[in-house]
Amino acid sequence: MPITSKQRSQLRGLAAAEDTIIQVGKGGINDNLIESVRQALTARELVKGRVLENSMLTAREACDALAAACKAEQVQVIGTKFVLYKRNEKEPKIELVKDKKKK
Repeated sequence: MPITSKQRSQLRGLAAAEDTIIQVGKGGINDNLIESVRQALTARELVKGRVLENSMLTAREACDALAAACKAEQVQVIGTKFVLYKRNEKEPKIELVKDKKKK
């Protein structure tokens, strides 16, 4: 289920305090990087990444590719940084706000 704009806003706020743990360099997106992103998403649910200057990818391209490969949600892309979210079904760490339905 896709995240709502309210939930995206909540995740952006949480991501501001997170450290950048994923770096996409000149090697681009390979199997090792995808596996490390999957492990980070399982452990943290929310990861912040950065595209280095020597990479051939933009932050948007890297975010799109990693989100597709890891089945994660794109939260934000700003400049060279991006944020991904994937809920851990077994041990959720982040409780997303519920969207109130309008009647």
